[in-house]
Amino acid sequence: MIKCLAVDDEALSLDLLEDNIKRIPFLHLVKRCKNAYEAMDVLREEPIDLIFLDIQMPGLTGTQFVQSLTHKPVVIFITAFKKYALEGFELDVLDYLVKPVTFERFLKAANKAADFCTLKKQSVQTPAAQNTNDYFFVNVEYSLVKIAVQEITHIESIRDYIKIWLLQSDKPIITKLALKSLGDRLPPARFVRIHKSFIVALDKISFIRKNRVYIGNHIIPVSDFYKEELLKAIGN
Repeated sequence: MIKCLAVDDEALSLDLLEDNIKRIPFLHLVKRCKNAYEAMDVLREEPIDLIFLDIQMPGLTGTQFVQSLTHKPVVIFITAFKKYALEGFELDVLDYLVKPVTFERFLKAANKAADFCTLKKQSVQTPAAQNTNDYFFVNVEYSLVKIAVQEITHIESIRDYIKIWLLQSDKPIITKLALKSLGDRLPPARFVRIHKSFIVALDKISFIRKNRVYIGNHIIPVSDFYKEELLKAIGN
């Protein structure tokens, strides 16, 4: 059962949200909130998996509310305005619904949230259990993309985002995630961090020259801090 909040300053919109949520068996509405401050109070009291959130609200907007959260639940924006879609993507929300929302579209978003919540719970395992996985999923532009571990050549961190480079693609998969968080999902016998911004797959390294690792056409720097770890990993 997914515990969720409905947050909207319009009573009619809240009524519709509540009705849609009650029609879906795996959703449980914990509370309906008429502003972000009420939602904050609920989050302090009990764990919430999913928030259906309006954007334009008095006092604190939906986007400001999401930005304020340290440990945020899955968020689905529901708004009358398309112009906030890009901002929603930058805040890593799961989906973006434009009012009026049909029940079919709402159900699609709810199913996506259910899949995401399942994967999220699976990822909260011991490192040993995580490292046996042959694949994992990342959130990319409102979709969950499957990444096969054996296809990863290297991973690059750029601010709040990471690029996952794969064998069969010239373009990386880009997702909002911390490098350490992803590194913890990878088997340590096969991957090593060589720089504050890079993790490489050991079996994909072509050669190492001075403070550089070469993987195909990519030249990746090795920092002095991680050099010993790299040498230990390759057995030299």
